[in-house]
Amino acid sequence: MTVIQKKPHNPIAHLTAADIEALAAELDAIRDRVIASRGERDAAYIRRLVANQRRLELGSRVVLLFSLFPPAWVVGTAGLAVAKILDNMEIGHNVLHGQWDWMRDPKIHSTTWDWDHVSPAEQWKQSHNELHHKYTNVVGRDNDLGYGIMRVDEDQPWRPMHLGQPLWNLINACFFEYGIAAYDVELGRHLQEKTTRDPVFRTRAKAVLRKIRRQVLKDYVLHPLLSGPSFLSTLAATFTANLIRNVWSHSVIMCGHFPSGVETFEKTSIEGETKGEWYLRQMLGSGNISGGRLLHLMAGNLSHQIEHHLFPDLPSNRYREIAPEVREVFRRYGLSYTTGSLPRQVASAWWKVIRLSLPSRSAAEPVDDQPAAAIREPSLVG
Repeated sequence: MTVIQKKPHNPIAHLTAADIEALAAELDAIRDRVIASRGERDAAYIRRLVANQRRLELGSRVVLLFSLFPPAWVVGTAGLAVAKILDNMEIGHNVLHGQWDWMRDPKIHSTTWDWDHVSPAEQWKQSHNELHHKYTNVVGRDNDLGYGIMRVDEDQPWRPMHLGQPLWNLINACFFEYGIAAYDVELGRHLQEKTTRDPVFRTRAKAVLRKIRRQVLKDYVLHPLLSGPSFLSTLAATFTANLIRNVWSHSVIMCGHFPSGVETFEKTSIEGETKGEWYLRQMLGSGNISGGRLLHLMAGNLSHQIEHHLFPDLPSNRYREIAPEVREVFRRYGLSYTTGSLPRQVASAWWKVIRLSLPSRSAAEPVDDQPAAAIREPSLVG
């Protein structure tokens, strides 16, 4: 396994093949124990969450019927933003991962679930579950790494277009659900290769356009019309709620893949990759966000990105429980567990976006992915 970020040392040089396989066995044991213990407590959690999210969304939309009044606008917009975040993060993302398929509940199942998002569920599952999680942080294989619009590593060649990547990243954050839909359908690649007339692409693109049309009709036509004289204020409230949801989701996901301490990998490094090496890549290629229960809930438990990448099929409510065990595995095998507060991780990720928008410095010059004001977490390297 070859890490391609410029580091003063190879973070896995001290591990033997036997160490890596022993590490895999320990992580397998954690997963097997959780799988065996899934039960009514977990089922009650997701059912209660789905019910509460739907109540919150409905209640917020009712309040927005009176959005001409500023207090109603603020309360309705805030409630709708939270409802959309819960729908996308803790519910939609995790249901579509198949984390709750074991319940065999047709109402909460990866094959039937739809979400408040312009990306069709089936297309998202293919690009995210089958590609991103398989090729986590492999430059040129994992399209989540920079979404095809950003330079993400010092060793990637710099081009003048990269000067604009802070702006591209900001625009992507504001309209993140549309960026994900374009990424899922591989719009950029088809435009570059001039293959937009390909029948498969056209079929997938039509599915995206149908989903966009449905979302726009719901958010920007139907519900504002129901508000009568509050039409324009409800329209503005819905746009604001979507903006908040998009920026929040983008920030959480950036923190999981792009802050200081998270490694990237060469394409050739995964040839003949063993299960233990795959586990190692997830451990080194992911970063967590520290915080309380509310933050973890609103982040869809992707604040436990390391645990999620190790065990993407485990119920999300279990990540907080197993995080101390996973962190202990890091410690005993001399690996650095990348984590930090939300402000620190967001600042670190954006600093990297800005730094890599500029031409590379000399190989001899040290690279610092932290903004000047950031405080480093204690290293867990043993």
